[in-house]
Amino acid sequence: MVAGLAFLATAVATLFAQATGVRYTRSKEPHQGAWTFALALFALASAALATAASTGWDRGTFRAFYLLGAVLNVPWLALGTIYLLGGRRIGDRVRTGLVLFSGVAIGVLLAAPIHGVIAPDGGIPVGKDHFGVLPRALAGVGSGAGAVVVFGGALYSAVRFARRRAPGTGSLAGGNALIALGTLVLSSGGLLQGAVGQDEAFTISLAAGIVAVYAGFVVASSGRRPTSGGVDGSARRTSLPARVRGNASTSSIRVGSL
Repeated sequence: MVAGLAFLATAVATLFAQATGVRYTRSKEPHQGAWTFALALFALASAALATAASTGWDRGTFRAFYLLGAVLNVPWLALGTIYLLGGRRIGDRVRTGLVLFSGVAIGVLLAAPIHGVIAPDGGIPVGKDHFGVLPRALAGVGSGAGAVVVFGGALYSAVRFARRRAPGTGSLAGGNALIALGTLVLSSGGLLQGAVGQDEAFTISLAAGIVAVYAGFVVASSGRRPTSGGVDGSARRTSLPARVRGNASTSSIRVGSL
C-alpha cells in the first residue's frame, strides 16, 4: 500500500510539474518556474519514498527523501505564491534568501551524521530518531513557514474570488479552496495514524493532498479571467488539454497559490 500510494503521488506530481513547466516556457512568469521546481522536488521525494518502500530503506534514500521532501519542497512551492501575490520585486528578494537556505540545507543534509540504524524494512524513518537538531530545525522552518504561505495564499484568493460576481470567479474560488484543502491534507498524516498506521497515514495524506492540489489547479485554470480587478490583465491559454482550458480568455495565473 505504501509503495503504491507513493508511486501515485510521484505520477501526479510529475504530471503537475509538466503542466506548470509548459506554462513557464511559454510565459517566463517566475511563479510558474518556482512551482515547476517545487513539484519536481516533490516528485523526486515521492520517488525516493516509493523506491525505499519497495526495495528497503538505506541512508542514501533517507537523506534524499528528507532533504527533498521535508526541507526544500514546501519553501519553493511557497515562493510561487509570494511571486503571484507579492509581486516580482518581493519575490526576487525571497528567492535570493531561499537559494541561500537551499544551499545551506543541502550541505547540512549531506554532512549531518545519521544516528542509529536505518532498518531496510523498518518503515519510514523519522527525522528525530536519526538526525540532530540542525537538520530537523531546517525542516521545521522550511516546511512550517512554507505551508502557512501556501495555505494562506490559497485561502485568501478563494475568499477574494468568491466575493466577486464576474464570470469565471466561481471556478477560481473553488480551485483555490481545493488547493487550500490539499495543503491541509498534506500536513495531516498524523491524524490518520491511529486508524491505519503511521506509514499508511503518511502516504495516504501525501497522495490525497497532491491530487487535491492538482485538482484545484485544473479547476481554477478552467475559470475565465475576470474582466477587471485581476492581478494581470493579459489573457493566456493554459497548457492543459482543450477540454479543460476553454478559450483564449482562460487564465494561467489566476490561482492564488498554484
